Amino acid sequence: MAAIPFIDTHFHLHTLMHPTLRYGWLDRDAVHPLLGPIYSIKPPQYDIEDYIAEIRFANVPKAIHVEAAVGTPDPVDETKWLQEMADTHGYPQGIVAEVHLAEPDAETVIERHLEYKNVRGVRDFGPGDYLANPDWQRGFRLLGKHNLVSCIDTRPERSTKLAALARSAPEVTVCVDHCAFPQARDDDYFQMWRRAMKELAEVPSIHMKVSGLGMMDPRWTVESIRPWVMSSIEIFGVDRIVFGTNWPVDRMFSSYPDVINAYAEIISGFSHDEQTAMFSRNAEALFRI
Repeated sequence: MAAIPFIDTHFHLHTLMHPTLRYGWLDRDAVHPLLGPIYSIKPPQYDIEDYIAEIRFANVPKAIHVEAAVGTPDPVDETKWLQEMADTHGYPQGIVAEVHLAEPDAETVIERHLEYKNVRGVRDFGPGDYLANPDWQRGFRLLGKHNLVSCIDTRPERSTKLAALARSAPEVTVCVDHCAFPQARDDDYFQMWRRAMKELAEVPSIHMKVSGLGMMDPRWTVESIRPWVMSSIEIFGVDRIVFGTNWPVDRMFSSYPDVINAYAEIISGFSHDEQTAMFSRNAEALFRI
């Protein structure tokens, strides 16, 4: 296990027993667009005690929960549930909450989330071409006003729009989730992905989260994910890289220690200070934890 402390910037919890929380992606008949029916991660509950049990042999002093209760009528209910666990167990130290940024009440919802002390960011799966939606852009700019990170699930094909949006609102810090979901492994796609990432990296407010690579590479090895990890570091620089596990989703493909050890092996050629930056210091600064 990696000796350098690892801050997990992307994990999820769920409970199907909560009276108001809903998880559309965990419905019995739901089929994930990348992963299929994902039966193996559909237990009735995966809460903070389950997560702590999985990280017990890892050096994970802090972790960031990313919203997962997709379909919940009031997304603040998830934040309340998470904060209660944080107050009891210490984790998660940071919460990335759901806000429907295109809605007229977006700022009201943001302010309600901020009643809970561990909220540090927002993720919104906007419908359609949301990056070009003026209403969504208005909501996006509110995140800078409230000092919240915008965690965005984007794709290489949308890099031009995301770069333009981020450039127009430099007060908003952006964290691109899961290396922008690279979905092919041929060289033409890899070069296209690199060009897109370079376009994003030209905007200093955009950071890269290396996480979730198992979703696009279910039989991953250290060598199969190495090009994506190393290119992300090369393009964004050591100081704009954070790491996450996407747990428990990526549990379908490996164990928790395997993921962290793979990252540690890939970045082992960097100095101790650079490794510490990527594994923990950058995350602490980005999410203020």
